[in-house]
Amino acid sequence: MRQDDSKRTGARSIGIEPASTAPTSRDAEHGVGARGGWLTRVVVNACRLVLGGTLVLSGFVKAIDPLGTQYKIQDYLTAIGWPGMAPDVMTIGASVLLSAFEFSIGIFVLFAIRRRLVSKLALALMSAMTIVTLWILVANPVKDCGCFGDFVTLTNVETFLKNIVLLACAIALAKWPLAMYRFLSRSTQWIAVNFTILFIIATSGYCLYKLPIFDFRPYRVGVNILKGMEIPEGAPQPKFETTFIMEKNGQRKEFSLENYPDSTWRFVDSKTVQIEPGYIPPIHDFSIQRADGYDITEETLSRPGYLFLLVSPHLGRANDTNFGDIDQIYEYARQAKVPFCCLTASSKSEIDHWKNITGAEYPFYFTDETTLKTVIRSNPGLLLLKDGTIIRKWSHNGLPKSDELVEPLAKSEIGHPAPGAVGKIVAQVLAWFFIPLISLTLADRAWAWSGRLRRKARYVSDKREGTVEIE
Repeated sequence: MRQDDSKRTGARSIGIEPASTAPTSRDAEHGVGARGGWLTRVVVNACRLVLGGTLVLSGFVKAIDPLGTQYKIQDYLTAIGWPGMAPDVMTIGASVLLSAFEFSIGIFVLFAIRRRLVSKLALALMSAMTIVTLWILVANPVKDCGCFGDFVTLTNVETFLKNIVLLACAIALAKWPLAMYRFLSRSTQWIAVNFTILFIIATSGYCLYKLPIFDFRPYRVGVNILKGMEIPEGAPQPKFETTFIMEKNGQRKEFSLENYPDSTWRFVDSKTVQIEPGYIPPIHDFSIQRADGYDITEETLSRPGYLFLLVSPHLGRANDTNFGDIDQIYEYARQAKVPFCCLTASSKSEIDHWKNITGAEYPFYFTDETTLKTVIRSNPGLLLLKDGTIIRKWSHNGLPKSDELVEPLAKSEIGHPAPGAVGKIVAQVLAWFFIPLISLTLADRAWAWSGRLRRKARYVSDKREGTVEIE
């Protein structure tokens, strides 16, 4: 055997691959080590960051609002002519699984976990999403695809273009999966896989039981509802265009105001279309009406002081297991002379049934169903307003207890907004997920690096002692 062949044999015997000037067949297949391979790696890893980061964001904002994602799924079912075909348990399950799959694929792409399999799954996901958004672009069945929940609202054109870019990234990853730099050893990846799936499903379950940990809707804590409905002075106004259909000598033509014809033309018809929407306030669909149709929005929300609003889009589907806590809060409000009412889109029979099973004595008013679903992700849910501003929100699973209903609201903890809630939640997400995952990655890389140093030192030592066999 030649000298260089014997060196390769000795190196392999201790686990060190010898350097090679020519790329292997696998490297050539994935563009690594071949001519221009560095450019392939740069492009693939850039695509990996774009696709993985987008999927993580999209999956997370949907996961923390499982009811909102369920409502969007129901909108899609209605658009294809299947309203009410899937039971609520199926749509909420699809909501949790879809967001968990999207978030997990994003994390796996970012950390290059199971690169071949994950890149194919990412390509399948983006292919399906691109087809759906193409349908939305052409047919316009929904105004917002719901890709980023309520965090970011995109037009149908913007959504389709975004998915075209992400699809291109997914194609690049599927073609050259091994060009993605791997942060975790294959033997350690199972920890990250299970940890990611467990975290995102547990997060969805918590937000479903309580409320979304982040609220991106117009009715979040700190918002004054009446001010949210105001149109600022000087805001763009909607623009309309009127077209006149005129006839002369049996010939019909359309004219605008600028080129309106003379009196020899006979007026036939006109049509007016809105060409620009103008300014739309964040809150534009909120109203409170009595049973007789009288609007009491202004007088209810402009009243100074505190106000409890029990919100239930449909009392027939509302969870009634905690009605005792609701009645206790109502009694507390009645004694403290704080108004308490229920906003619903339910029928009279549903309201009467709710009164019979809960003994409710508070008044019921009517608000649009979609609006109520947007106000709070709980059925029923409870809001506390002060001077028209939302200061607290509770799901039916997290209502104030009796020991919190002792002092007047002005002196009670629940009568004031929770301090520093957003920063605290961000810190918790970092502490529970990202910091452990990054720590695992650093530990894995440190162990791999130290292992390479140990193998290299052992090889050098064996070579010096002449224990490396040379045939």
